[in-house]
Order: sequence, then structure tokens, then C-alpha cells
Amino acid sequence: MDSWVLTSKNQISCDLAGEAAILNVKAGMYYGLDAVGARAWSLIQKPLAVTEIKETLLNEYEVEPERCEQDLLALLNDLAEKGLIEIKIEDRP
Repeated sequence: MDSWVLTSKNQISCDLAGEAAILNVKAGMYYGLDAVGARAWSLIQKPLAVTEIKETLLNEYEVEPERCEQDLLALLNDLAEKGLIEIKIEDRP
């Protein structure tokens, strides 16, 4: 939860009526995010700690903290596996 997240240089994205479309330029693959995923995506357009993303989502959506954390970590791991974000364990990048 103390890790930092930032978008990869190998992606471009756009807003689609509250959802997000992301292209991994290197792989040539498109990915879509629902409204909550798109909100998390918008937050990581600048480097943020995972805890900051979680707190923002908790303030904006009615969700249990444990569920928010589980879903957020799953989303971030998926985005990292697809090469769309980088996760840094050190101090702020």
C-alpha cells in the first residue's frame, strides 16, 4: 500500500463518457476500464501512493475499505502485468 504508481510511457489513453480506453502502444492492445477503474486511472496520471488512491476512492464511492483495497490492488496488478503502469516501492518517483 506504500508503493507508488505511475503510468507507463508505452501507453496512451482517453476518456469515453466516464470510462477509459487505454492503448498499450508497444503491444498494440486496447484495454477498457469501467467508471471506477477510470477514476483510479485518472488519479495515477501523476505519481501517487496506493494509499492516496485508496483514500480518494473511499471518499468518492460507497465501498467498504477492505473491498476497496482488494479491488484496487487487483486492478493495479492487472494494469502492471499489461505494461500500462509502473509500481515503485521506493520514495516518491
